[in-house]
Amino acid sequence: MRPSVLDPLFASASSLPGVGPKVCALLDTLLVPAGSDAGPRVRDLLFHLPSGLVDRRRREEIATAPEGVLATLKLRIDRHQPGATKSQPARVFARDETGEIALTYFRAQSAWLEKLLPVGETMIVSGRVEWFNGRPQMVHPEFVASEAEAEGMTLVEPVYPMTAGLSAKVLRKAVHASLERMSPLAEWSDPDVVRRHGFPAFDKALRALHDPQDPLDLDVNNPAYRRLAYDEFLASQLALALSRQRMKRARGRSLSGDGAARSAVQATLPFELTEGQRQAINEILNDMAQEDRMLRLLQGDVGAGKTVVALMAMAAAKEAGAQSALLAPTEILARQHYAGLARWCEAAGLSIALLTGRDNGKARAEKLRRIAGGEVDIVVGTHALFQEDVEYHDLGLVVVDEQHRFGVHQRLSLTRKGRAPDLLVMTATPIPRTLVLAAFGDMDVSRLTGKPAGRKPIATVAVPMERIGEVVERARKAIEAGEKLYWVCPLVEESEKSDLTAAQERHDHLRQVLGDVVGLVHGRMSGEEKDAAMADFKSGRTRLVVATTVIEVGVDVPDASIIVIEHAERFGLSQLHQLRGRVGRGDRPSSCVLLYRSPLGETAKARLAVIRESEDGFRIAEEDLNLRGEGDLLGTRQSGLRSFRIAKLEEHGDLMEIARDDARLVLTRDPELKSERGEALRTLLYLFGKDEAVRLLRAG
Repeated sequence: MRPSVLDPLFASASSLPGVGPKVCALLDTLLVPAGSDAGPRVRDLLFHLPSGLVDRRRREEIATAPEGVLATLKLRIDRHQPGATKSQPARVFARDETGEIALTYFRAQSAWLEKLLPVGETMIVSGRVEWFNGRPQMVHPEFVASEAEAEGMTLVEPVYPMTAGLSAKVLRKAVHASLERMSPLAEWSDPDVVRRHGFPAFDKALRALHDPQDPLDLDVNNPAYRRLAYDEFLASQLALALSRQRMKRARGRSLSGDGAARSAVQATLPFELTEGQRQAINEILNDMAQEDRMLRLLQGDVGAGKTVVALMAMAAAKEAGAQSALLAPTEILARQHYAGLARWCEAAGLSIALLTGRDNGKARAEKLRRIAGGEVDIVVGTHALFQEDVEYHDLGLVVVDEQHRFGVHQRLSLTRKGRAPDLLVMTATPIPRTLVLAAFGDMDVSRLTGKPAGRKPIATVAVPMERIGEVVERARKAIEAGEKLYWVCPLVEESEKSDLTAAQERHDHLRQVLGDVVGLVHGRMSGEEKDAAMADFKSGRTRLVVATTVIEVGVDVPDASIIVIEHAERFGLSQLHQLRGRVGRGDRPSSCVLLYRSPLGETAKARLAVIRESEDGFRIAEEDLNLRGEGDLLGTRQSGLRSFRIAKLEEHGDLMEIARDDARLVLTRDPELKSERGEALRTLLYLFGKDEAVRLLRAG
C-alpha cells in the first residue's frame, strides 16, 4: 500500500483550484510521460521545475530597453486610442523621461482598458519591447500594476516549460497550490550524504526551486537541485538493486569444471587472447563458480573481442554439464554469431545449433528434440530461444548480445528457463559510466579496453555533400582495386517530410554509375532478402552495399575497407563510431568518409570533430553524453531507460555512484526495508514511480 502521507501528492491535478477538464488535458500533454494513462497528478506539478525566472525588480527606460527581451518600465499614461474597427488593435500611449511607447491590445474593451491603465497615473508595466515603423511598442503587457500595488506584489516569478494553450499564470497557480499540499517527509537519505553535500530537506528543496529569487537559485549544481537529483537517482538505484536481489534470491549454482573445454577452445583460436580478454574471462569464471547467480555486463568497444570471452564462459558451462544460450537482437546477427562460433566449437568438440523464427516444421522439431535431450551445448538465436515450446535439458548460462535493446524486465524473463541460469550481457556500444549505472545498476561490469592485435586504425575524413561526385569517383577506383565499400543512408525511401537521401534512391543512382556491383540492404527487407544481400557482399558478387543502419551492430565482412556515411551530421557520435567499426577488420588500410550537408550547427561540428580525432569508443561515448544529454544516447525507448525528470546525468553523474553504493548497502543491512529508514525509502520508491520495485519486495 502506498504510504498515506503521499495521498495528497497522488491526487489528480483536477482537484487543484483553477484546474478544470480543459487545463487538466493540457497538463496531461505537458507532464505525463507517453504511454501512461494515469493522468496528471499533484506530484507531476511538483516535479515540473522552472527553466528560468522573470525579474521585474530591475527597471529599464523606453529608449534603451533591449528589444525582444522582457523589460519592466515605469510609465505615465498619456492617452487612449481605441481601434477604428473591431479587427484593429487599441493603443494606450505612455511615456517616461526618454520617450513614448504604445501599449497595444487586440480585442480589448475600452472600459476595461481605461480601468486597467488610467490616464495620468504612473504604472509599472512589463512585457517585450518591439520597434515598429521606428517606434517602440509593447503588445499585451504581461504585468500591469500601479506603483503602490507593485510594492506589495511578487516581482520575481518562475518561468516553466509550457505547452500550447496553457497560460503561465494558470500553471504557476497550480504549482503553488501543489506546494501547499506537501508536508515534510521522513528523511530517506543517509545522514552522512546529506551533511557532506549540504542537502536541504526534500520539501524545502522543492519549495526553494519553485520560488527562485536569483538565476543562481535554479543552477543545476546548487544544493536544492542536487538534492532532488540525488533522490531520483537513489529511487532508481534502489529499484535496480531490488531487481538484482530478486534475481540473486533464486538460488544459483556453481558452474565450474576441469578446464578441458576451455583449453580445447583456446587451442583452436588463431590468435593470443589480449590482457583485457584474460581479465574479463577471470571475472566471469569467478562469478560462475559462486553459488549466487552471475549478473554481469561485458562492455567492449567495436572489435574488442567480446565473442571469444563469451565462448570461454560457455565452454566453462559445458564443463559443469550445463547448456548455454546466446541471444542476438536480429537474425542477421544471430546467423553471424553462429557462423563465427561454429568453426571454433567444431574444432573444440562443442556442439552448437542455430534457432530463429525462420525455423519450422520437421527441421525445427528436430532441433528442439536435440536441445531438450542435451545433445546441444550452445544454442544461438533470436527471441525464438525463449518461446514456450523450447525446452532445455539444463540451461546454465544465458548470454545476451547488445543488451541495450532489452530492458530490465526482459532481463528477468530471459532467465526463467532452466534452473536460475547465470546471465552475461554484452554490448559493443561504449556507454559512459554514469549511464551504465543508470541502465545496469543491478549488474557487475567488466570493461574490455584495447583491441586485439592486427586491428588497423581507420582514417576518418569529413566531406561536404557538394563533393559527392569526388567520393563516387573514389569509390569506383577502390572497386577496381578490389576493395569493398559500405555506403550508409539514414532512410529507406524518400519521404516528403525529410530531405535525407533515401537508401533506395542512392542505390539506384550508384548502380547507374558503377554497375551491378552495387547491392542494397535495409530494415524493411525480409530476413532471407537481407541474408542474400549480405552473402553477395561477403562473396564479392557485389563490391559496394548501400545500407541503412541495420549494419550498425555486429555485421562482419573483414575485407570491407571503406565506409561512406551520408548525412553524418544527423547521426549521434556513438552511432557514427559503431558504423565506422564495420571496417578496419582485415589487412587493408581502412577509411571512413563522413558526408555532411552545410552549414553545420555547433553541435554537429563538435560531433564530427570528435569522431575524426578519436577511435576510443569510451571517450566518444562520454563526449556524446556531454553533447546530447542522456535522453537518446541508448535509444531509451528500446532500453527501458527513461530520461530522468529532474536529474541530468551530464551534470549530476557524480551522485549516481553514491546512490548505487548506498542502495546496495541499505539492502545488505535491511533487505526487506523494514527499518525506520527502510520505511522512508519505500515512500521514496512510490514518490518516484518505482511501485514495481515495492511489488518485488512483497513478492519476496
